[in-house]
Amino acid sequence: MNNQKMLRNMAKIAILASLAGALNLLTFPIPLFPPFYEIDLSDAVVLMGGFAMGPWAAVIIEVIKQIINISVNGSITAFVGEFANFLMGVAFVFPAALIYQKKKTLKRAYLGMLVGLCSLVVLSALLNYFVLIPAYAKAFGLDTVLKMAQGAIPAISDLKTLVLFATVPFNLLKGLLCGAVTALLYKRLSPLLHK
Repeated sequence: MNNQKMLRNMAKIAILASLAGALNLLTFPIPLFPPFYEIDLSDAVVLMGGFAMGPWAAVIIEVIKQIINISVNGSITAFVGEFANFLMGVAFVFPAALIYQKKKTLKRAYLGMLVGLCSLVVLSALLNYFVLIPAYAKAFGLDTVLKMAQGAIPAISDLKTLVLFATVPFNLLKGLLCGAVTALLYKRLSPLLHK
């Protein structure tokens, strides 16, 4: 990669990371979900960056997005929420960008997003069950987490049902929304992203 292309990619990464960081600050709750699950569309920007510059660029954008979020908001989750957001973002965008990078066609973009969505859902279930929710529960107490979740979904009674009835559907919805935004906007923004 020549210096000029590297500088252009660094500038694009900085711009996309700033945009993703701003979108990450604009979260909204989802009716019928626990209040600690809020949607943002920042991973659509990260995914577009990954499609344009490759999976490692997407990881860098995801890292900078989290740094922006922590710099502006700090952390009310002992950094568990930010770490989870980073891991889930990478689980979604990295495989999608990797598949698309091999052959940049519409079919590969959709295949990449589908694989990324499956990766997101499976990894979110495993990581939340074994690592993230237990870490959050250690900081704040599992009973507190379960009571908050039960207020939205009464069927939640333990860690397993929390993951099954809240974590998995939430990540599925977030992945679908970010994939839909990417599908709608990427082709239109592609000339800017590939300059």
